[in-house]
Amino acid sequence: MGRGQSATRLYYGWIVVGIVFLTLLVSAAINSLPSVLMLSLEDEFGWDRGAVSAAASIRILLYGLMGPFAAAFMLRFGIKKIMVISIGMLVASILITPMMTQVWHYIGLWGVLVGLGTGSLANVLGVTVANRWFVKHKGLVIGLLTASAATGQLLFLPLLAQATDALGWRFSIYLVAGALLLLVPLVVLGMKNHPSDVGKPALGEDQVEEPVPFTGNLFTTPIKALGTAAKSGTFWLLAGTFFLCGFSTNGLIGTHLIPACGDFGISIVIAAGLLSLMGLFDLIGTTLSGWLTDRFDSRWLLFWYYGLRGLSLIFLPYALGTGYTQLLIFSVFYGLDWIATVPPTAKLASDVFGKEKAGMVFGWILVAHQLGAALAAYGAGVVREAMGSYTVPFVVAGFLCLFASLMSIRIRKTRQMKATIAA
Repeated sequence: MGRGQSATRLYYGWIVVGIVFLTLLVSAAINSLPSVLMLSLEDEFGWDRGAVSAAASIRILLYGLMGPFAAAFMLRFGIKKIMVISIGMLVASILITPMMTQVWHYIGLWGVLVGLGTGSLANVLGVTVANRWFVKHKGLVIGLLTASAATGQLLFLPLLAQATDALGWRFSIYLVAGALLLLVPLVVLGMKNHPSDVGKPALGEDQVEEPVPFTGNLFTTPIKALGTAAKSGTFWLLAGTFFLCGFSTNGLIGTHLIPACGDFGISIVIAAGLLSLMGLFDLIGTTLSGWLTDRFDSRWLLFWYYGLRGLSLIFLPYALGTGYTQLLIFSVFYGLDWIATVPPTAKLASDVFGKEKAGMVFGWILVAHQLGAALAAYGAGVVREAMGSYTVPFVVAGFLCLFASLMSIRIRKTRQMKATIAA
């Protein structure tokens, strides 16, 4: 019955995917805004690059640390309620931002509060929705929801850069707050927590199943999930490669590409345009990655993704010093690979640890991602201040990605991993 109805009517899970896609899209705009604001804050308040980068580092770290706990809260209270609370926290934090006068205000608002809010509207949300609503097309759905971050970058970065350049950074802040407020009625009216809420099975299954009740403590259960996962060498390989993934993406390029372009006299609007171009190609690359994850060995997909990313990062310092054509080439190849690693990594976690625990386990893997990103966000700023160039951080990140590609093929096949966990 479930399959027949899915074939003749729009499955409600696709509506849920659309709502989550839009939510993650706006959340991506919030995460991309600090890179646009960095130079403006330095000019207006006299804050140095290291101090501003510290706020980005804290935000990125908390974005990851919230993942496993956000997954537990979604299991206990429902996805819709957590989404609404998180959006409310972000709106409040963003609207207070224009009143700040000290660097610790910025660190508290955009490091701590925005980190906690966006951490609840992160990849864990997409993985939780995909695992609840889809058996068939799960990889594709994870790819689509992961790609929403790139789409948010694509839509908002040029707009925010131009608004900041023409009307000031405070106007950009209000634009993002307005986009968040538009999400509230959409989430309240359309979001559903589980397929059983609409009397349907997960897509690809025949029987309607009620959600497994959450048992245990909201704070200790994710930690226990980490303890179980940590017994598997596969968990550490996934966490290790994702650490290097974060180091080489949102922590480094997402935070520092615009300032790096500024060092070469490239305007903020053009630099933001390069990031948005990456977003366009990542939308293609990550969605395609989800499709490929449903069909091919995730380990070898990760091998190619990390390897190609490493080569593109080693090429970046040359591109910055050469001209726009080389930067366009970098933006295309790097963009195709920006977060294409998420679908195969999430699928490996789900296959090994089960769909009920997958959100929390993937949340801990995402913590490793954000630890790497936080290190790069802060460390690249410090190295730039000391050496006057981003060349060393970019090249080091490239070689670390090549190492991550070798780590990926060390992951054992699913049946071997399950046997290890069971033992």
